[in-house]
Amino acid sequence: MGDYSKALEFYEKAHKIYEKALPPNHPHLATSYNNIGLVYNNMGDYSKALEFYEKAYKIYEKALPPNHPDLATSYNYIGAVYYHMGDYSKALEFYEKGLEITKKALPPNHPDLASSYNNIGGVYNSMGDYSKALEFYEKSLKIREKALPPNHPDLAISYNNIGLVYKNMGDYSKALELYEKAHKIYEKALPPIHPHLATSYNNIGGVYNNMGDYSKALELYEKSHKIYEKALPSNHPNLATSYNNIGGVYDDMGDYSKALEFYEKAHKIKEKALPSNHLDLANSYNNIEGVYDDMGDYSKALEFYEKAHKIKEKALPSNHPDLANSYNNIGQVYHNMGDYSKALEFYEKAHKIKEKALPSNHPDLATSYNNIGLVYNNMGDYSKALEFYEKALKIREKTLPPNHPHLAGSYNNIGQVYNNMGDYSKALEFYEKSHKIYKKALPPNHPHLATSYNNIGGVYNKMGNYSKALELYEKDLEITKKALSPNHPDLAISYNNIGAVYYHMGDYSKALELYEKDLEITKKALPSNHPNLASSYNNIGLVYKNMGDYSKALEFYEKSHQILENALPPNHPNLATSYSNIGQVYNNMGDYSKALEFYEKSLKIKEKALPPNHSSLATSYNNIGMAYSGKGNYSKALSFLEKALSILQKSLPPSHPNIIAVKNSIDNVKKKM
Repeated sequence: MGDYSKALEFYEKAHKIYEKALPPNHPHLATSYNNIGLVYNNMGDYSKALEFYEKAYKIYEKALPPNHPDLATSYNYIGAVYYHMGDYSKALEFYEKGLEITKKALPPNHPDLASSYNNIGGVYNSMGDYSKALEFYEKSLKIREKALPPNHPDLAISYNNIGLVYKNMGDYSKALELYEKAHKIYEKALPPIHPHLATSYNNIGGVYNNMGDYSKALELYEKSHKIYEKALPSNHPNLATSYNNIGGVYDDMGDYSKALEFYEKAHKIKEKALPSNHLDLANSYNNIEGVYDDMGDYSKALEFYEKAHKIKEKALPSNHPDLANSYNNIGQVYHNMGDYSKALEFYEKAHKIKEKALPSNHPDLATSYNNIGLVYNNMGDYSKALEFYEKALKIREKTLPPNHPHLAGSYNNIGQVYNNMGDYSKALEFYEKSHKIYKKALPPNHPHLATSYNNIGGVYNKMGNYSKALELYEKDLEITKKALSPNHPDLAISYNNIGAVYYHMGDYSKALELYEKDLEITKKALPSNHPNLASSYNNIGLVYKNMGDYSKALEFYEKSHQILENALPPNHPNLATSYSNIGQVYNNMGDYSKALEFYEKSLKIKEKALPPNHSSLATSYNNIGMAYSGKGNYSKALSFLEKALSILQKSLPPSHPNIIAVKNSIDNVKKKM
């Protein structure tokens, strides 16, 4: 029932009786210590659990022969605590000691031997060594198949564990096959409202969620929830897990209010059922934070992440991988806020922990390299971004099967850097590698496939091949419409991208139509101060600017700017872009002094927020140069245009259109001098 304080109270009462009635090394006393340790383990107080498990072990060592099965159980308990603490090498050491005794003490097909193999498989799975995990899980399964009747629940556990490894490997069809085998056993062996059946629905739902089939995932999570509601008391932690899972699907579907509703239901249960420093409470804060982050409410997101982090700092050793995840989450918020130096600081803290805690080829290390690469990419340091993305790719190529979606993610990231560098052929090469994997690994309507079409379309758009870009953007839209709810922010992005192509083709009425569809969805899907809403207003302003309707352009640019001022820190690069856009309207109106005022505001932010050779700084210098040219101050114009060219020549190939454009501007200014 999850009432740990009550359980402790009774176990401690029993222990006091044993202490008075039995000699100090009696095995019953050891069992009593184990029981108390188990409660602390379930409460997430691992140091306390370890203390009691070790007391039990000392008694067993003195009281029992060296190959007694109870000693193996003791090693297993201690191994389990180290596993939860993220000390996988220590967990393996104790699980292997337990296995050694079990092999000597029991016949080769004894179910306890299967449990030992299962424990070791679990550690390898968490270490990201999936082939080793499969090896041990399959050893466990073979024993259970021989020793147990065909519908025994322990067989289902084996199928579930193997299914989890295949899920982690990105082989969703294999994962489903095994989870469904487990489910059939549970249906035959257990009553219809047994919690294990609910867990089984959850497992299958998780695979459908990863496959992007959100309606199927919801259906299964809701089946699971109905069982938990009937079988468990109203404050049981498993009910909270159920609410979390449902919340997660709504989060993925972009229904943030619904996601928050379910995450908060989960959190209320956990607050009642668990001690204040339990790790599940930290995970609950993380989930709520993630929604606020998606909604663009970064201060609220940070507030919840920091609550989670405080719990993890108290509950976990300093090198636990979950502590690294906590630093990652905080880094992500700073990254979204445009505070790249702060984001790097937290991503690097996370990385240091992972380097110490995990084997050198663990997939989580690859994720860590990716995060750092992403910051450098956004800072415009493309060589550094490539360095980290390639480190991530090397790990994934070694540890994952060739069609794993995470490999596709790596190729995609590298493609993005080449795209930003203006090397479109190289960008296409990597985006297409990514796309091939997604087509093999995912169902045809998965959102990742839509993103893939979108990325390739973006390159063709930049290359000026608008018909190809439209074809790909429309494929993206087709999938997005099927896979996501009609007000999902990603649907707005799809309309926005198609609008951008029509804009580049000079079809401004069509561009406006699509940008307004984007705005309509974004207004429904996101809070009124979300940066994506600012982008929507900005795009409409851009069309009016190019149509020569400057008053209308200013109206939309200023709407965009107001949101950004409220939502973002004062030195966010997007605010700089906003000042720049307003400056461009004044420049086109011939009000060069007003244009300069906004261009300089933009430049001040960029100089603080970005590295000195960022291409966005070059854009600012170019704009200021052109405004001075408009005012007839050609020497000042030349000075800024040359600064722009110097930066662009460091980061872009000599044939890049931006370099050619600035060179032309310099030639024109020189002629006027």
